[in-house]
Amino acid sequence: MAKLDSKIPKGRLADKWTLYKEYQKIVSPANKRKIDIIVVGTGLAGGAAAASLGELGFNVKVFCIQDSPRRAHSIAAQGGINAAKNYPNDGDTIYRLYYDTIKGGDYRGREANTYRLAEVSNNIIDQCVAQGVPFAREYSGYLDNRSFGGAQVSRTFYARGQTGQQLLLGAYGALSKEIKKGSVKLFTRREMLDLVIMKDGRARGIIVRNLFTGEIERHSAHAVLIASGGYGNVFFLSTNAMNSNGSAAWRAYKRGALFANPCYVQIHPTCIPVHGDYQSKLTLMSESLRNDGRIWVPKKKEDAQKIQRGEIKANDIPEEDRDYYLERRYPAFGNLVPRDVASRAAKERCDAGFGVGKTGLAVFLDFKDAIKRLGRDVIEARYGNLFQMYEKIVDENPYEVPMRIYPAIHYTMGGLWVDYELQSNIPGLFVAGEANFSDHGANRLGASALMQGLADGYFIIPFTMQNYLADQIAVGKITSDSEEFDQAEKEVRERIDKLMSINGTETVDSIHKRLGHIMWHYVGMARNKEGLEKAISEIQALRKEFWTNVRVPGKTDGINIELEKALRVADFLELGELMARDALHREESAGGHFREEYQTEEGEALRNDKDFMYVAAWEYTGDDKEPMLNKEKLVYEETEVKQRNYKTA
Repeated sequence: MAKLDSKIPKGRLADKWTLYKEYQKIVSPANKRKIDIIVVGTGLAGGAAAASLGELGFNVKVFCIQDSPRRAHSIAAQGGINAAKNYPNDGDTIYRLYYDTIKGGDYRGREANTYRLAEVSNNIIDQCVAQGVPFAREYSGYLDNRSFGGAQVSRTFYARGQTGQQLLLGAYGALSKEIKKGSVKLFTRREMLDLVIMKDGRARGIIVRNLFTGEIERHSAHAVLIASGGYGNVFFLSTNAMNSNGSAAWRAYKRGALFANPCYVQIHPTCIPVHGDYQSKLTLMSESLRNDGRIWVPKKKEDAQKIQRGEIKANDIPEEDRDYYLERRYPAFGNLVPRDVASRAAKERCDAGFGVGKTGLAVFLDFKDAIKRLGRDVIEARYGNLFQMYEKIVDENPYEVPMRIYPAIHYTMGGLWVDYELQSNIPGLFVAGEANFSDHGANRLGASALMQGLADGYFIIPFTMQNYLADQIAVGKITSDSEEFDQAEKEVRERIDKLMSINGTETVDSIHKRLGHIMWHYVGMARNKEGLEKAISEIQALRKEFWTNVRVPGKTDGINIELEKALRVADFLELGELMARDALHREESAGGHFREEYQTEEGEALRNDKDFMYVAAWEYTGDDKEPMLNKEKLVYEETEVKQRNYKTA
């Protein structure tokens, strides 16, 4: 069993980060040039970290699976980024941002990490403005803010509906500067296939595959940072880019890194519904739309059935026959309840027979009142690109008819376990952004993913990694010419050769899709003991079928997209089982983890703080063996823990 030390500094919650920085160890400028760092991922967390570490003077190697860092999936986070600037003067504070975040996560996040996230949020906005990120501005010239779910203040900074793209371009500019300077070396179209740990137990490098040539490469360093995003594509259909995967984190798990809270998966309520059996991904409509759009279904089941049959349309339903169910159930927050609450409410209405669209698995997001109140030009200025995207996909004009939306897999709050320094239980292995578990508990509030990625990359990792590297000067240059690198590369090659030699009849996509069906039905929005046990059994059977009957065409040298997918799906088949095991052991409902056996009379999530107020950190014990559960008790020193309530203020 692993020994968990969260390394949370002593002192008041508001003083912990300041005290940490005052007493941390640092590396002198001359010695920084002698230190090598590997960064896996070029999204906001990885790109910001690589740029910052390079600017500090370290030698950085940064790896991405795309052909450019600009194609990282951070680009898809459209709606905005949170910060406690309180520009609207509506009562926001750092503590309020912290509390909204910890409450939104259903009190399953680590208090100190979450407070630090809120604390550094204001620095992010200043940094990004200096980089030229074109945030929306009011007429006076001040940066504009809008509201997001789970908050009663307007704290979300945005760049129309392209916030993630603009922030990523800012980070890419900073990264490009360091690449030009020579402090950062960029490796595109590389995929991490293994983590290398030396005899002293420290992470010292990675094995990657060149996705152009098929060549297996070794890269060594004094420390490794994984910032490769989440694992939502285990469900096959999700809002993630199709290249997004959890393999880097999973390879680290199989080398001894603990995987924390894998069952905490976010369902986003504002997605374009599934429209066919041959879809490969889902499209997210930004949560920012819930600022002005109102969500409803027909009050009468017969009206919903007529809409499903195409006999009437949304605009045929009179106002008095519309059920604005979020406003009805949660009057204090209305349409801006957190994502898990909004998603379950949509599912409940559709399961009860009030859903719309051909499948009955959709609800309306209506801008009629906002257009009447503000004018079409204002709505177009705020959301025009999102409306255009919706019309291109659905062939309906959302200015004239309500959008149809339904929940979908989006973000993963679980990830590799890290301490306060964002270091895993493996010395020298750091994890940032969505790839770690630390900040969002059981549910992430909207506009907090960008906040965490940039907080980790710009303002946390540059401090905490130095604290680790301060005594690594004496180690000297780390080389890849060692027994540990030999063994890691050998195992990677054997894994690839085994996949290529199976030569079965099932395609990789067909098995991935079947896994997705299992995950969605049994480990999706609602879970229960029987379904989770069934999921574990079915995933185990599917994994055996994969390793005996999958067909991977092509060759190992050169471009082979099917081989790339096969390696990732092999990991998803193991990760999916761990997610189901984690959900089965957690006999409570919390945030995105909703067990049907544990709910209030009103259908809300029912936590069990007495037995489950801990981080579940799973330890790999071998293939086909049950993982070992390690527990990090969650202690709230300055936060009142209570049942979440979005009905009243």
